[in-house]
Amino acid sequence: MNNMKLPDPMKSVNESFDLYSHAGLLDAEGEMKRPYGEMEESVENLKSNSVNIQREATAQLLRFAKQNMENRILIAEYGGIRWLVNLLHSPDPEIQQNAVTTLLYLAINHDNKATIANSDAIGSLIHVLQAGTSEAQENSAATLFCLSVIHENKSRIGKLGAIGPLVQLLRNGTPRGKNHAVMALFNLSIDNENRARIARAGAVKFIVELSNDPVAGMIDKAVAVLESLSRIPEGRAAISEAGGIPVLVKVLELGSAREKENAAAALLRLCVNSRRFCRMVLLEGSEPPLLALTLSGLPRAREKVWYPA
Repeated sequence: MNNMKLPDPMKSVNESFDLYSHAGLLDAEGEMKRPYGEMEESVENLKSNSVNIQREATAQLLRFAKQNMENRILIAEYGGIRWLVNLLHSPDPEIQQNAVTTLLYLAINHDNKATIANSDAIGSLIHVLQAGTSEAQENSAATLFCLSVIHENKSRIGKLGAIGPLVQLLRNGTPRGKNHAVMALFNLSIDNENRARIARAGAVKFIVELSNDPVAGMIDKAVAVLESLSRIPEGRAAISEAGGIPVLVKVLELGSAREKENAAAALLRLCVNSRRFCRMVLLEGSEPPLLALTLSGLPRAREKVWYPA
């Protein structure tokens, strides 16, 4: 036992030093590097006047933001949101697309939603929605959807003019773009003033089309928007003019439980508020499916049929 050789403590320290050095965790003076130094450096590089440096910085931050929630919080803490918002106006499509996509990932964090909105991002996101690449437009719509989760942002987004460009994306966008647009419009339609804006912007025609297109896979979202719009006179008129009544009756017969509930609520509001609309609803043969929904035993369904307001 007395002859047992004890480990050399300095050897262990030296081996650790070599390991850290080879791993790139030590700087030139042998001090431990900050673990997120590269992320902070990328935020600083957003301020550069060099397009190439900005491209690399936005691409790097996008990679970080995709990885985990901790990175999304740190990018915000390093002040990245303000500079990413500025770059939404970059004339370089790659920089703009990287910036808006990074903001989309950052907006997953609840605290970041408020920071992004308070950094004058909404107007800049609308600019991307109007002038960006197809992917940038899609990600801008998705970011607006994320921001609209916060109640006060719903009104701000509507007042700043997002609804018109969202309707254009709903009309001309890719399937992914249309999906993000209809989700954003649903959130915005929770605000009563936005309901009127959506109806006036000509959205209902395209929402009715999506409600009647099972291939697009957006019936549930589209019918939810129609249910929301049926709460105001302009919305009800737009639903009727766009041929929405037979589509809602079809959903009432063939849709999922949630789709049927929303279709029933919209149809009942149409009936309660207009004899003309009521005749149109009844002529489509809506009574049997409404009765079936009432007797289905689903509390939400019964509530929406009898108390649609």
